[in-house]
Amino acid sequence: MERISWNQYFMAQSRLLALRSTCTRLMVGATIVRDKRIIAGGYNGSVSGGVHCIDEGCYVIDGHCVRTVHAEANALLQCAKFGVPTEGAEIYVTHFPCLQCCKQIIQAGIKTLYYAEDYKNHPYAVELFAEAGIETKQVALTELAVDDHYREKEKYIRELLEELKSQTNDPKKYYALKADAESLFEL
Repeated sequence: MERISWNQYFMAQSRLLALRSTCTRLMVGATIVRDKRIIAGGYNGSVSGGVHCIDEGCYVIDGHCVRTVHAEANALLQCAKFGVPTEGAEIYVTHFPCLQCCKQIIQAGIKTLYYAEDYKNHPYAVELFAEAGIETKQVALTELAVDDHYREKEKYIRELLEELKSQTNDPKKYYALKADAESLFEL
């Protein structure tokens, strides 16, 4: 068995963090790494103890959800809160950072930015990263590392099973297929 690369491993961690996001507009995760060790992680969501977008909707001003603390900022703030230095570290983010997060990443001394998806890549952010000598690399996350569509697949399998149940004349075959689906999807 071949192991996934370090880049795939850390980007998969960011994908998992994104699943904790409470903002419905975009689920983003960020993982800060030093010497192949995870030192912090964050996802986009509301201030601790505050109202969440998933509960009351996004609070949008000028096209931006102002309720949300971005994943990159949450990861950097976690380092600040616990006294973990970020100088020379790397950050893995599911989406290219916004301009504000770009400036925070630079100020934190991050040396390399890895991102999975382009997302409104601001030309000034690209310019700032280049001026600061921060290497930016896109890392395509393979389906083998993390399945982004598992919810849709699970829902589809449930629907198929219900349809099959109503049309089958062979209950044994139906229950065998259902057991297989349950073991695959933990239904």
